[in-house]
Amino acid sequence: MSTINYEMANLDFLLSPQAVRDSAEKILELTLKDQTHFNYHPEKLPAVVDYVLKVIRENYPQLDIPFHSRWGHFKAGNVDRAAWLKKRIQHLDPLEQARIKLDLVIPSVLLDAGAGNIWSFKEESTGKIFQRSEGLGVASFYLFIIGYLSDDLDEPMQATDLGLQTLSKEALCKIFQVNDRNPLVGVDGRLKLIQNLGRTVAEKRNLFPLGRPGSLVDYLRAKYGQRITGPQLLRAVLDGLGDIWPGRLEVDGTNLGDTWAYEKIPGGLACFHKLSQWMTYSLIEPLIEAGFEIIDVDQLTGLAEYRNGGLLLDRGLISLKDPSLAEKTHAPNSELVIEWRGLTISLLDRIGAAVQKELRKNPSEFPLAKVLEGGTWWAGRKAAKDKRPDGSPPLRIQSDGTVF
Repeated sequence: MSTINYEMANLDFLLSPQAVRDSAEKILELTLKDQTHFNYHPEKLPAVVDYVLKVIRENYPQLDIPFHSRWGHFKAGNVDRAAWLKKRIQHLDPLEQARIKLDLVIPSVLLDAGAGNIWSFKEESTGKIFQRSEGLGVASFYLFIIGYLSDDLDEPMQATDLGLQTLSKEALCKIFQVNDRNPLVGVDGRLKLIQNLGRTVAEKRNLFPLGRPGSLVDYLRAKYGQRITGPQLLRAVLDGLGDIWPGRLEVDGTNLGDTWAYEKIPGGLACFHKLSQWMTYSLIEPLIEAGFEIIDVDQLTGLAEYRNGGLLLDRGLISLKDPSLAEKTHAPNSELVIEWRGLTISLLDRIGAAVQKELRKNPSEFPLAKVLEGGTWWAGRKAAKDKRPDGSPPLRIQSDGTVF
């Protein structure tokens, strides 16, 4: 793990959504100065916005869009598994219901990095087959409800520090139906994240007082009461889960997670916090259902992942200066991937603002999280399918199961 000597005062900034926007805007500025691997074509922005608006209106004609979160994947195939869970736990008090929902969704998000083009999951009860994020979501749902994340046989529907630490590769592969004919990208990386989550939950009892990921809700209530901002929720996620990320940069002993060395911008760091913000978005619904008020969600950013980034490339808003680079595989810490992700964040802000204007909505009532869920993520998938039959992203990323 690399350590960077920064002033302690910088740490709060580096663990904020503003740091994500700041580095993304600097990468866009570099692109405009012809100093990255990409060209930006602003004249294509209106057409991309129209494409996203069309997808939004197809998916949500009444604009009743939920936040972009993991909970949507639990409804894959028009089967509302989340509703089944809520019915099973409705007799419990609201805080315990929230703990259980967080016990489910926190590990599920950590298992959500790209599955690859081959892997699929067949749901026994419905016979339906799911791939990519939906497949990972449904598989992780069963991993949780069957009790693989709990060390208490009498309480299977919870995640405990010991249950997470002792999850075996055999159990993970069994539930996720992984074999030689059905390979899943980054199995070892995913398993390590879950085991690291268990160790972190055990060690950080100030953040997880009950030894469960879901008891983060108790920390939030004690620290903030019933009213929490989006950036405060993200910071709790980063403080609570930062140590699980393998081999990342550190400042003063604090793991910076999805932050990468990038010498072209002042400070030399590019922050994205993709999975952590995806996690943050995924905690909002259960917290609201438990009686919390979540404000300033619009201060969070878009997600620097391959569906949103793929939309920009596949619809021509950005392009590679050297098209042959699309045929090569790139590591997450490469300049090209960092630049692609930075442009994704900065241009999602511009797409989001244009969508809000077109729909006559302000950022508070229609935050970027709804633009992502209603449009850009699905538009990215649709654009990929139009370009490539297997729906794969336009760039090849070397994934270890912890970033994309």
